[in-house]
This record gives sequence, C-alpha cells and structure tokens, in this order.
Amino acid sequence: MDTSLYNATVASKIMVTPDLMIIKIDTDEPRKEFEAGQHTVLGLYGFEKRSSNSDTELFPAEPDKLVKRMYSIVSAKTETRQLEFYILQVKSGQLTSRLFNLNIGDRLYAGTTITGIFRLDETPEGTDIIMVATGTGIAPYVSFLRSHIIERPESKMVVIQGGTHRWDLGYCSELAFLESAFANFFYVPTLIEPDEHWDGHRLCIEDLLKSDVLQNEFNITPDPERTRFFVTGKPDMVSRVSAWLHDFGYTRHHPDDPGEMYIEEF
Repeated sequence: MDTSLYNATVASKIMVTPDLMIIKIDTDEPRKEFEAGQHTVLGLYGFEKRSSNSDTELFPAEPDKLVKRMYSIVSAKTETRQLEFYILQVKSGQLTSRLFNLNIGDRLYAGTTITGIFRLDETPEGTDIIMVATGTGIAPYVSFLRSHIIERPESKMVVIQGGTHRWDLGYCSELAFLESAFANFFYVPTLIEPDEHWDGHRLCIEDLLKSDVLQNEFNITPDPERTRFFVTGKPDMVSRVSAWLHDFGYTRHHPDDPGEMYIEEF
C-alpha cells in the first residue's frame, strides 16, 4: 500500500488508560513556531489496522483514503520538530482506533500547518487566567503553561480540571509539580465519582465555580476587565460554564470581535 504521504514517525507512546494515550511524533521536517493552544492534523490511511479494543466502525474507512482529524498540540510552542498529543479513542471511529494501534517507529501523516484561535498570547498582560477543562481538553492548557508560565509572573493562572474518576485527570502530576514550583499557578482537580482515598473537590465543574472557589481560595473575581476564561471539553459543560460567565458580562472571543471568554468544544 502507498504510504508516500506519511511524513512523521511515532517517537513515544504512553497508555494512560486503554482509551487514553499520550503520543509524541517526530516530523520529517520541522514546523514553523506556533502559538500555544493551536492544533494540527494527524492522519492514517483506511487500510491501517485498528486497535485490538476498538469496536466495529460506524462508517467504514475507505482503504485508499487518508483519514485526517485535528488535534490540539500539548508541546511548548518552541518544540517544532517533536509534537505531543493527548488523544481519546473513539472505539467506533475511523482514525483514533488506528492511531491507538501505532507503535514506536510507525509512520503517519502530520499536517504541515498549525492553526487555531484558542491562544493565550492574545490575552492582555496582567490579567488573571482561568483554564477550565474536561477530558482531553487539558491538552492546550499544558501547552499554555509549558510556553508561557515563566513569562506571566504577574498573572494568577488557575487550571480547573474535571473528571469522573482519578484516571481521567491527565497530566495531573505535571500540573501538581507546576503548582509547587510557581507561586502564581494553582491546580484545582475535581471528581464526581472519586474513590475513598480522594481528598480533593467532589463537584462537577459548574457547581465548583458557583461555590465561589475562585473568590474564596484565590481572591480572583469573575470580572471581564481583570480575568480571562478559557473553557474546553464536553459541550454540555462548556455550555453551562459559558452561561454562568455570561451572567458576569463575559462575551465569547473571536479575532474579529474580541471577548473575554475563549471557547473550544469537541
């Protein structure tokens, strides 16, 4: 089978759970420096094998077609040759089930351009930054922090990460380390079905925000003039958090119509 369009190689693969993985790829040619929070395309041909724990494809891929999807980059913006991704397997999907079957040294397609408007660099200097995520939505925030945390000592930066179980909290060790290393960074994980050993928050993200955790623990006010919010993850969570922020006067950001609330749904 023709794989001439493949232009990257799997450098490492970490299975966080059977359906969550961290994968790093080396591109044949370096990409231009990008902005933290942006995304690029990954792709595999339909003839590639699917993972052993995938389900029957809902819509079978065409063998000779390159199946491509956008994924947020976890890497710091200066890492233009090795790119890191945090991916959830869609068991009946065309692409992720094939990505999960890759091993170190295998080849794949990586987009030659990196795009996206979910960017920390567009927020005003000195504003506090609140980053809210569920699932693989944590990926752009890790890129934000790897790229900018040293540059923004005047800003309080908070990651609020929600999940069902402890294993849903991808990158929690790195985030906890950053909290211990930087006085202006705070990590707030919360679970809705924790085990008996969990001593953190036990609320969904929306209820956690409504409990005034930002004001009480960090002296941060949801004020469009002083605080920017990034929200990414499941649509229902994004919708409810967006509605809560609208009550404080927040508007959705767009490059042509700047706002104080940056949204990315998946």
